Amino acid sequence: MLDELNRLRNESLEQLSHIWDEAALEEWRVKFLGRNGLLAAEMSKLGTLSKEEKPAAGKLANEVKASLESAYQAKIGAIKQRNLSESLESEPLDVTLPGRPVKRGRLHPATENLREIYRIWGDMGFQVFRSREVESDEMNFQMINIPPHHPARDNWSTFYIADTDQRVLLRTHTSPGQIRAMRELGQNGTQPLRVILPGMCYRYEQASSRYEIQFNQVEGLAVGRNITFADLKGTLTEFAHRMYGNRPVRFYGDHFPFTEPSAQMDVQCIICDGVGCPMCKYTGYLEILGSGMVHPHVLRNGGYDPNEWSGFAFGLGAERIAILKHGIEDIRYFWGNDLRFLEQF
Repeated sequence: MLDELNRLRNESLEQLSHIWDEAALEEWRVKFLGRNGLLAAEMSKLGTLSKEEKPAAGKLANEVKASLESAYQAKIGAIKQRNLSESLESEPLDVTLPGRPVKRGRLHPATENLREIYRIWGDMGFQVFRSREVESDEMNFQMINIPPHHPARDNWSTFYIADTDQRVLLRTHTSPGQIRAMRELGQNGTQPLRVILPGMCYRYEQASSRYEIQFNQVEGLAVGRNITFADLKGTLTEFAHRMYGNRPVRFYGDHFPFTEPSAQMDVQCIICDGVGCPMCKYTGYLEILGSGMVHPHVLRNGGYDPNEWSGFAFGLGAERIAILKHGIEDIRYFWGNDLRFLEQF
């Protein structure tokens, strides 16, 4: 039987090599690979073999079948390619037909949204200040009034990446950039400043529709003489109106260790216009940022005398701004690289 299988393989491949017609190819398939074809007839004889002969014969039969099926598929492609070549050579080619459109690249929605935020704050006199993503525990927490064992640390699930004399981590927020901006731009506490500090933040979170382990944040900081909470409210209200249109906003008290007093800011829900919906949890408003007056300890750590200088700070999640603006239901879409989502922007 082994000889018959080898003969069948050689004969079928020899015949296949001369076929360049689809009808003839189909006849070849039926003859050799069909349900009642020659290969099936040979394989039906396996039941008549002895136990010693069956393993070798069965293995060779499967190899022959795989070889013929592979050759058959290759011949299909070769015939199609040959037909196409003959068609191009024999038929006129209409060069006036339009070609396939080339898809243009576009900005990622997160990048597009960040640029819009930069533009608005730039128009309001704030400059962009970049700070590092890898920070020490001291800069990420202690310098902004969150000492070791402070209960507020529970609000930030932290990626620690080294445990040296100063523990090193991936920053959990852009707030430590406030200290660096004050020290670098404030010139030892002698100059006012207005900056935004955009960048990626990292938290050891359980990923869900509302939380991700990485996200963009934009910190804002203004330091000067006689800055008040009224300046904070007016500035943030103007930002919300430029970003979302002339929608009502509201402030309510909160607590952050690095600001005192502190407040959250909401904007009227874009989906339901304040009527109430699942997106806003039927409150009519959506939270967009946290803010407050810079804590005196933070001002002092940045080089300013809190008896002479004051300031306000705020922090907003850039992806959250886009989610609220466009009614996006899941923050994971920003990092999933799904073209069905990305091509909408």
